[in-house]
Amino acid sequence: MPKIQIKDGTEIYYKDWGPKDAQPIVFHHGWPLSADDWDNQMLFFLAQGYRVIAHDRRGHGRSTQTWTGNEMDTYAADVAELAAALNLKGAIHVGHSTGGGEVARYVARHGGGGRVAKAVLIGAVPPIMVKTPNNPGGLPVEVFDGFRAALVANRAQFYRDVPAGPFYGFNRPGAKSQEGVIANWWRQGMMGGAKAHYDCIKAFSETDFTEDLKAIAVPTLVMHGDDDQIVPIGSAAKMSAPLLKKGTLKIYPGLGHGLCTINPDVVNPDLLAFIRA
Repeated sequence: MPKIQIKDGTEIYYKDWGPKDAQPIVFHHGWPLSADDWDNQMLFFLAQGYRVIAHDRRGHGRSTQTWTGNEMDTYAADVAELAAALNLKGAIHVGHSTGGGEVARYVARHGGGGRVAKAVLIGAVPPIMVKTPNNPGGLPVEVFDGFRAALVANRAQFYRDVPAGPFYGFNRPGAKSQEGVIANWWRQGMMGGAKAHYDCIKAFSETDFTEDLKAIAVPTLVMHGDDDQIVPIGSAAKMSAPLLKKGTLKIYPGLGHGLCTINPDVVNPDLLAFIRA
């Protein structure tokens, strides 16, 4: 399996498909998943002639099950080392959920010098998820305390309940559950490290990306389903887009958090149009 070793010794697993001289698209997965969550998009854009890359964030998937460094600054620095090792230039960085936060921090802090051409935030956690005096519309910290308690009590059951319910909207009236999708979410989650996943809850919920968003100078597409039960659109995409210098907001009526998996026929053409524009 292809891996690079980060300065602190952590090994980061990655996929790198397609012509090395083609424009690269880098995909950043959500919590607690892995690069496998992008299978549909990887195959779609590979067929369009792009170089497609996805990595397992530290503590996730096939990367080292780290007990330290599970926070956004380090996540972004890991991506910077991967991009340098692969000599990526003019890349499009696409992040879903927690991966959207990773994209925001990476592009803001490490994306200069022509390394990044465009960015996409899908169902992404910025600007900040948790409720604070400056973010009164956020979710109470007790919600994330509940995530942590459920992970500690029975991670395997928690990782079954999340995809079977709110993540893909299978808990909505009339929704048709997809057992393979649920099992694949569970599989990806259980590959990762419990300590890293526990720490990442704080990273995705409490990190404030406001200044990162303001610093991003490249065209950025913000995509969000208005029935997202994991990252509510009102305190996420609708607040993020106005902070971006070159931001475009695309709202999907009735779609949920897992739209890249459940609705690739909608998401992929819009991504392609933005990338080609």
